[in-house]
Amino acid sequence: MGLFERWLSVWVGLAIVIGIGLGLFAPGVFAVLAGWQIASVNLVVAVLIWAMIYPMMVGVDFGAIRDIGSKPKGLVITLIVNWLIKPFTMAALAVLFFDYLYDGIIPHDDAQQYIAGLILLGAAPCTAMVFVWSQLTNGDPAYTLVQVSANDLVMVVAFAPIVALLLGVTDIAVPWETLLLSVVLYVVIPLVAGWLTRRAIVERAAGNESAVDAFTGRLKPFSMLGLLATVVLLFAFQAQMIVDRPILIALIAIPIIIQSYGIFAVAYGAAWAWKVPHRIAAPCALIGTSNFFELAVAVAIGLFGLSSGAALATVVGVLVEVPVMLSLVALANRTRARFAD
Repeated sequence: MGLFERWLSVWVGLAIVIGIGLGLFAPGVFAVLAGWQIASVNLVVAVLIWAMIYPMMVGVDFGAIRDIGSKPKGLVITLIVNWLIKPFTMAALAVLFFDYLYDGIIPHDDAQQYIAGLILLGAAPCTAMVFVWSQLTNGDPAYTLVQVSANDLVMVVAFAPIVALLLGVTDIAVPWETLLLSVVLYVVIPLVAGWLTRRAIVERAAGNESAVDAFTGRLKPFSMLGLLATVVLLFAFQAQMIVDRPILIALIAIPIIIQSYGIFAVAYGAAWAWKVPHRIAAPCALIGTSNFFELAVAVAIGLFGLSSGAALATVVGVLVEVPVMLSLVALANRTRARFAD
């Protein structure tokens, strides 16, 4: 790892501070940038995430995808954790904290809103940023692509019923525009661009696949800069809220953080026990830990309103995600030697 990557957590910490500072200093600028969105997908953030995803997509070997059926363990763990465990543990933690541990601290009606927001987060595993976390752990690009794609297919049919069950609401309107736009922006477009780039590189290098690694290596610093710029934007967008309501933000963040580390431990531990190679095990655990926050925010706004507690809870999930995920990436990298290769 280079100096920049080795100290990435420090740079992210600085990006958080800079983002909050810029958001307070120039709120009008970031209000305009926050308004550049379609179907709850912010276009500025989407471009930055695309820049982060693109190098990994160049590394996808389509020939390797055919062999994934012979090693299904990582995919099985991903689907079980994401859809049979994660939504229900998040709901249980939300009820535990807001109905019991925070009783007397947060009014009951507000608590129910925060519970709803956390349930929406728990039922929406990540699509876009997983490619970034996978890249940082040297994950298998082809296998990660299959894991994310399978997850998205399940999300189409399982998200609404699970949310309806846990919220006790029968008329869940899935924001298909958000879901489909995110898949196109974060999977289809970078995948096609990566495939075209890879083919051009291999042809120019007379079939030498190592040229692809050299190309993606040159792009990696720009990918990390995209990550830092994304952090600056996310915290700038919510700077005033962070300053005005720090205690509430912290109270909402606690069960999200516990859920994140707990889900990672379950998936990563299962992968280790089942002797899944680290290049598959790390992304497998990180997919369930990360959240599809655009979907969660869109549904929260649609069901409860823009200024609701549910929408606030999903936004806190956005703020918590990057620091927590980077700590888990570091943990995965430190424990690489304990896994089979």
